[in-house]
Amino acid sequence: MKKDLTEGNVMAVMLKFAGPMILGNLLQQCYNIADTLIVGRFLGPEALAAVGSAYTLMTFLTSILIGLCMGSGSVYSFYFGKKDEKRMKNSMVLAFVMIGLTAVVMNSLAYAGMRQILHLLCVPTELFAMMEEYITVIFAGIIFVFLYNYFAFLLRAVGNSVTPLWFLGGAACLNIVLDLLFVVNLKRGIQGAAEATVIAQAFSGLGIGIYTWIKEPGLRPKQKEICWEIGAVKEVLRFSAAASIQQSVMNFGILMIQGLVNSFGTAVMAAFAAGVKIDSFAYMPAQEFGNAFSIFTSQNHGAAREDRVKQGIKCAVFTSMIFCIGISALVYGLAPWLLQIFIEGEERELIQIGVSYLRTEGAFYCGIGILFLLYGYFRGIGQPEMSLVLTVISLGTRVILAYCLSPLPAVGVLGIWWAIPIGWLLADLAGFWKIQRDRRNEC
Repeated sequence: MKKDLTEGNVMAVMLKFAGPMILGNLLQQCYNIADTLIVGRFLGPEALAAVGSAYTLMTFLTSILIGLCMGSGSVYSFYFGKKDEKRMKNSMVLAFVMIGLTAVVMNSLAYAGMRQILHLLCVPTELFAMMEEYITVIFAGIIFVFLYNYFAFLLRAVGNSVTPLWFLGGAACLNIVLDLLFVVNLKRGIQGAAEATVIAQAFSGLGIGIYTWIKEPGLRPKQKEICWEIGAVKEVLRFSAAASIQQSVMNFGILMIQGLVNSFGTAVMAAFAAGVKIDSFAYMPAQEFGNAFSIFTSQNHGAAREDRVKQGIKCAVFTSMIFCIGISALVYGLAPWLLQIFIEGEERELIQIGVSYLRTEGAFYCGIGILFLLYGYFRGIGQPEMSLVLTVISLGTRVILAYCLSPLPAVGVLGIWWAIPIGWLLADLAGFWKIQRDRRNEC
């Protein structure tokens, strides 16, 4: 089911295409939210802290693959908009081979260096064995993350944002059912939560791959359409590597923040783990809307419909700001109750720490909403390197400020919280400056 995004009402086309992507990514958060909720309620704060820290680590590792798939998807959508089917299919094959090999190598290295990674994260001694047990299982899902995201970005690039949603929805439901079975009924502890996630990931990754092969014969490349010419390889590498580095830099910065958070002890770790889940769930629609905007921009840029690109910018900014203002108000006001989804009400210290985090971040969701649109815009017009620059500005500011401010007795952990929105703001300003400079050069 392909859809041409270069025709029709801009706002309607964008919202209809983005809707399934937004819902799908919200469901993807259910993978880890289900783990966090069930682990926090049935296994206690120590297990919650271990799962939360492992989530940050796994997010960093899988972000490399997701970035590669995302960047190559920009190439597919460009050639789809340009109606160049041969180049699109050639890019598909090149990307599959390169990203697949990356996934295998990365998985092997992750297992080989597992204990060293945990030491670098400053995992407290009392949580070390528990976290090692969890990630030993969870690392097995890396290959399935690759398969799902490769085919999801391929289908989205040709305008099909619905099919990835179905497989992700099924996986999310399966994950929750298996969490309850393994953790609550079979008493398999933290390992059971990891097993549930990996099985669900296998369902989504293998399922969407089989579906694409059977139901989308038009996307099957023929031998004559495959060409390993250096220009095609460089193009796929340029887009996929830029997006991958962007995603990995983003999550490496978060990983460094996680290490700093871990140094404040189990209570801050557990509160941060719960807060990050709520935070990620809250602004995830804005992030996925930015990805949808990127595909819309890329297709129209490939079709030389710059008028639609400009209309798309106005519609995207308006839609994203309305959402971010509304979700900021909700998270700020409901922070204590949202945290009690993951943390028992008696854990007052944890809830107090979590509220300070959520209210600091939640007040500035418009900043990250704009940043996601800037990422999507620059990828869509063929400047993926600029998205990377903005990420470096955002994360670099966040990490430097967090490490400078948090050791101050008068600031403490609040320095980590405040560093995040300041990083968003500086990256937004850099993105606006680049757009204005490009427009002046065109004139």
